[in-house]
Amino acid sequence: MAAAFKIPLRANHSIHPVCRILIGRANSITVICFMLVSSAVAQVRLHTPFQSQASSVQSNPAAREAAMTNHASGPFDVKVIPQKPDNKEAESANLGRMSLDKQFHGDLEAVSKGEMLSAMSEVKGSAGYVAMERVTGTLHGRKGSFVLQHTGTMTRGTPQLSVTVVPDSGTGELTGLSGSMNIKIEEGKHFYEFDYTLPAGY
Repeated sequence: MAAAFKIPLRANHSIHPVCRILIGRANSITVICFMLVSSAVAQVRLHTPFQSQASSVQSNPAAREAAMTNHASGPFDVKVIPQKPDNKEAESANLGRMSLDKQFHGDLEAVSKGEMLSAMSEVKGSAGYVAMERVTGTLHGRKGSFVLQHTGTMTRGTPQLSVTVVPDSGTGELTGLSGSMNIKIEEGKHFYEFDYTLPAGY
């Protein structure tokens, strides 16, 4: 179910990271969230390529040994901070631009900094956003960093979302990391489910 609503423009307003933030009139932000709602629980599922990857690993014993899928989960906090265009070209593009500031807890103890671009079409219920965020901390005790790439569209109310690890973006003990993340909203709180693989020996 898609929900669209307006909130006042505030510098440090906390918004769910997969919301579409679109700058509107009268100094307000139109937030279009794509949520699958069941009773009091709203959940956003991010479609990922893990099914095809799993099939490839299952058919290759060596790959299965080298790329076992791990699961991490926990809560997180996020702040979305609206940014003004910094040049004439950006202003004429008429896109929303926000910075991201996150704190992950649980199996992933990390901080994340990033940026988001969003756009709204003339058709009601159609919009899109892209974002990049660099996550730095520990994943199941392994220190390093990696980059998450967000891609989301809504076509007349139908969402399509993806949050995946940028290939070869892992550093330190997270070198070679690949994976994808699901995000849940339960009773107004934010949680992540992260399925990932690391090369053999990690």
